[in-house]
Amino acid sequence: MAYRIRPDADFTEAFRDVATEQLQSAIVVLEERPDGAHEAIHSFRKNLKRLRSLYRLVARDVPDFQDRENARLRDAARSLSAIRDAAAFIGTAQYLQHSARGNEEGEALGRIVTVLEGRRDWMAEAESGLQQRLAETSDVLKKAIVALDTVSFDSGHRRNARMLAKSWRRTARKAGTALTACHGEASADDFHVLRKRTYDYRLYHALLRDIWPGAMKAKRDAAKELVEDLGHIHDLAVLCELVEAEPQLFTRNDDLAHLLDAIIFRQQEDRRQALVKAEAVFADDPDDEAQRIELLWLTAAN
Repeated sequence: MAYRIRPDADFTEAFRDVATEQLQSAIVVLEERPDGAHEAIHSFRKNLKRLRSLYRLVARDVPDFQDRENARLRDAARSLSAIRDAAAFIGTAQYLQHSARGNEEGEALGRIVTVLEGRRDWMAEAESGLQQRLAETSDVLKKAIVALDTVSFDSGHRRNARMLAKSWRRTARKAGTALTACHGEASADDFHVLRKRTYDYRLYHALLRDIWPGAMKAKRDAAKELVEDLGHIHDLAVLCELVEAEPQLFTRNDDLAHLLDAIIFRQQEDRRQALVKAEAVFADDPDDEAQRIELLWLTAAN
């Protein structure tokens, strides 16, 4: 089953099916780890992000379930965050290397990548009980599957349509507020908030795509591109924090200077591009969008 909820299906069954698929996928990848622990954790975290967006979509009707399960998933992700973050630093440095403004900068960033790879490998070796932690996380996800039996939506299409419209409106409004905060002297946290709300917005277009396939796909693709840009902005900020926290990693001053210069340049460029894209993605009025979603859901359900 794909990550979608069809308007002509029983909402409770469709919701449980989508959630179960994401949880089972995460369990399989954690237990089998076909591409190693690092990739398994990366895939697992993507499954959990999709789940948490799904749960926020229905939060108004099942607030207790959403609060409880969101906390469960958040804690599960945090339990494996250190190893995942170590791998993410490498990806960020490679991103900078690929957009290097000259051979000297590219070579310096290549050495930074090597340093970060060594840090990741050292952390993986020093991480005591990683295998046990992966197994424990898998058990947590199995409990999350059982918890799905406790959630139900005993309502008709019209009430479901209103619920979806309200969630859509709330997310779009929060995104608009976050976008406003990103203009001027914005912080890295401002852009990170915009990224999280854009991620929800993108996944809502995936979940409800059957009500207007062509238009939903176009908006989803645009939101996905924006999420990726905002992700780079966040990763660059986190890499800066690593430089401040562990300066002993970077023993070559020239390489460190190239790294910091590349981060500053890329942050400025990525922020500028992201704001242009965000204005286009969130150009529609949230109230108008929500009303359209409600009408489309009702029409498609008949």
